[in-house]
Amino acid sequence: MAEHEPESLVEKIADKIHGHDSSSSSDSDDDKPSKVEAVQAKIFRLFGREKPVHKVFGGGKPADVFLWRNKKLSAGVLGGATALWVLFELLEYHLITLFCHILILSLALVFLWSNASTFINKSPPQIPEVRIPEKCVLEVASALRAEINYALAILRDIASGKELKKFLGVIVGLWVLSIVGNWCNFLTLFYISFVLLHTVPVLYEKYEDHVDSFAEKATAEFKKQYVVFDAKVLSKIPKGPLKEKKKD
Repeated sequence: MAEHEPESLVEKIADKIHGHDSSSSSDSDDDKPSKVEAVQAKIFRLFGREKPVHKVFGGGKPADVFLWRNKKLSAGVLGGATALWVLFELLEYHLITLFCHILILSLALVFLWSNASTFINKSPPQIPEVRIPEKCVLEVASALRAEINYALAILRDIASGKELKKFLGVIVGLWVLSIVGNWCNFLTLFYISFVLLHTVPVLYEKYEDHVDSFAEKATAEFKKQYVVFDAKVLSKIPKGPLKEKKKD
């Protein structure tokens, strides 16, 4: 991504507000941020986000990779994933076979280098001692545990029958995922998701004003159709257990 991007719609509106406030002597400087925030709150953003796309992805190196802030690193990661997909899917290479072949080649090269160093009068290779720190493992396990608990809490909340809209959304999403999973295996599905993560966010960040405008219209139309569906179908479904008839 280039460092100097064209101004977004929010920035243009904010600049106009700033220009209007600077020409008026009655308004104070403290009122400007509140007016800018009010304008930003009125603008529809996809999934109700309030932060920039870079902040949504964490704002660190993963966000730089997904949004192509570092083009060499992003291209390298995407190229590596493509190479692995070609090896395992198109060439039908197996993970254990690949791991063993790489390990055999590495051990053979280091072993020959260590023994040949005495004949060529060079120092033997310095093999670093690699250890996995306990703190890193605990942090990963803790983060994974938190995400799993959060997912289980969401599933429990959906299954409790409190929100019909969320329940229908999850059912439709799982049904679509099952259809996609029937078309391709897990590796291909993972690779497609990986490619989408490296293309969709950067395109959305570049054209977010146009996408958000279209999404606002689509959301309004969906709500309108949902009201009609609720009035014709959902409202006629009995809620709660049927009451037993009173005995005479």
